[in-house]
Amino acid sequence: MQLFVNDLTVMDFSYLCPERGMVGESWIVDVILNGDLNEESMVLDFSKVKKQLKYLIDLHIDHKLLVPVEHSYSHLERDNKTDYVKVDFLRPNGRSIHLNCPAEAYAFVYAAQVTMPTVSDYLKDVIATHLPDNVEGIELMLRAEVINTPYYHYTHGLKKHDGNCQRIAHGHRSKVLVYTNQQENSELEAYWAKRWQDIYIGSTEDLVDAEQVCFQLTEGDFAEHWLFAYEASQGRFELAIPKAESEVIDTDTTVECLAQFMVNEHQRLAPEQSYKVLAFEGVGKGAIAHA
Repeated sequence: MQLFVNDLTVMDFSYLCPERGMVGESWIVDVILNGDLNEESMVLDFSKVKKQLKYLIDLHIDHKLLVPVEHSYSHLERDNKTDYVKVDFLRPNGRSIHLNCPAEAYAFVYAAQVTMPTVSDYLKDVIATHLPDNVEGIELMLRAEVINTPYYHYTHGLKKHDGNCQRIAHGHRSKVLVYTNQQENSELEAYWAKRWQDIYIGSTEDLVDAEQVCFQLTEGDFAEHWLFAYEASQGRFELAIPKAESEVIDTDTTVECLAQFMVNEHQRLAPEQSYKVLAFEGVGKGAIAHA
């Protein structure tokens, strides 16, 4: 017998990619459980599937940075006393990425690439130990939202957030809708999709000097990187990321602030027009700003 639940949850996270750098992503999770009927004539109560499995998936992937441990670019160093992990992702040509964060800010995927199959295998190993005896196996289908308008992948960190959004490197795959004088403007939507393709968006107030972070380059200095660091309730977060793959703004990087940033950019360039921006944060949620 098989039990299925579609749209169980949406995982918002970022991952390290050798070619693209730090990529924000949002994947929808569908699940199938294989097993025999229990004493309640069920494979597993739907309420338990939705609560327990969603909890495990969110705990191990959502709002984390996924690191492909077996790629040659990945170098990890764990401090067992503090439970902090330093990650150096040594991409060539000045595009290396460096982090020092609490261990809970990462998910370590034992593969050379972070893909839907490798993440599915990672999660199945985690979930398998929590299933009742009558459940013989689990299938996880990961998929991206079908978006027929322009979209972008972005990563950020929200140090003022009480929850897991405070982690300095988590992200989203997000569409954007832009209206000029109440008419949808596909050209401006495409502009943002190109400008923020695989982008890290940081705040100016979180910029620091090289002396304020614990990592260093093997060659040269951090002239081609932005350095970000901040203290939050989960601990201290540090990040070095290539300037060419980043955007620094003067506000926080909440979706509300990003929507307002986009509107302000359009109004600055063409103040005689009226604008509305719907900036999405992953799947089915976001913020609207007007000018």
